[in-house]
Amino acid sequence: MASTVISDKRPGYGQLLRTPGALSFLLPGFAARQPFAMLTIGIVLLVQHTTGSFGSAGAVAAVTGVSMAIFAPQSGKLADRFGQRAVLIPGVLVHTASVVLLVVLALSGAPLWALFLAAVPAGASVPQVGPMVRARWAAKLDGTPLMPTAAAFESVTDEFTFVVGPVLATALCTGVHPAAGLIAEAALTLVGGLFFAAQRATQPAYGIAASATAGPRRSALSIPGVRVLIIAFLGIGAVFGGMQVSLTAFTEEIGNPGANGLLYGIFAAGNMLAGIAMGAVAWKTGPRRRLILGYAGLTVAASLLWTAHSVLLLGALGLVVGLCIAPALITGYTIVETLIPATARTEAFTWLTGAVALGQAAAVTIAGRLADSQGSSAGFLVPAVGTVLALGTLLALRSRLKPRETSRVAARGIGHRVPVAVD
Repeated sequence: MASTVISDKRPGYGQLLRTPGALSFLLPGFAARQPFAMLTIGIVLLVQHTTGSFGSAGAVAAVTGVSMAIFAPQSGKLADRFGQRAVLIPGVLVHTASVVLLVVLALSGAPLWALFLAAVPAGASVPQVGPMVRARWAAKLDGTPLMPTAAAFESVTDEFTFVVGPVLATALCTGVHPAAGLIAEAALTLVGGLFFAAQRATQPAYGIAASATAGPRRSALSIPGVRVLIIAFLGIGAVFGGMQVSLTAFTEEIGNPGANGLLYGIFAAGNMLAGIAMGAVAWKTGPRRRLILGYAGLTVAASLLWTAHSVLLLGALGLVVGLCIAPALITGYTIVETLIPATARTEAFTWLTGAVALGQAAAVTIAGRLADSQGSSAGFLVPAVGTVLALGTLLALRSRLKPRETSRVAARGIGHRVPVAVD
């Protein structure tokens, strides 16, 4: 029997970035995923400016989020079947045109129903660049010890976009023009999306080629563990949406709207820092236990937001909430990779991304109504309720997160020892 080299060392980010072809899709992918973090807050700030209502602004943003949640998995299925480029190019063009139409309607004083109509294609066509990048990593690194590092790196990148995106959108909307945030979002989508689509060499196998190597096609939603993770990511979306609207309302109440970008940036920075740490640690604890413990911490932190009545305290609590989100997100993406076949990778990742968008959509609607009627403190209750419900689901259905046996065997790799504990 051949000997096996045993190594407990966790591969680092440097080794990950030296993966052949990685930078060719990472750099344009980073630019193309910025709009995901800018769209909701850009809509909220523009529509609130033109209508004077956080409720109306949240409702329009919610339509965008619901549309994305519905259509994103379909986009993922099409990408798995026909290739990422075939889906991304028309999607980028439709999204850019839809956002421009939404801006024109809002500035011209169009009725709310017209904004709702424009928000549907704007949300439905949001480019699913994050899931596409994750699918490219999975195609390159499947069954290697670098996969958890890649999952952490992608979550750090996502969180960095939630540092840069909302701060940039808020600065543009408050310092340049209320529509400037959405205009920048459309421009980044167009340029970044087309450059990313041009990276054909790293595109994962699709259609017949993917099925030949990974077996028959199966919908990601048919896997029970994926459905459990969708509930968990809905709760995370409730945190993002509730924070965006409630922080905006809070800074309006204290007469300092410019502090909104700072506070949200602190929240997102905590998220990013925790993500960096997650990728650097060789975990002894299994992913299911890490997910539950991380989500419990997130629930406790989110449940305290409504008690904050000062910028200092809200910034501190926001930082803690951010620190707790990254472990849940990273571990969720790590687990889903062990649950699904290769033929459903992009679809599975888009279900999770869509769940975040749907949770965010519901949260901005409810938090907007509460902020209009009872103030920002009531809006901060939305993240608390969303995470409590999601944590309860995770605890009740955690047995469904057990990985496929083939994934557990593959995860051991050749010449490495990789922890495969599931609890």
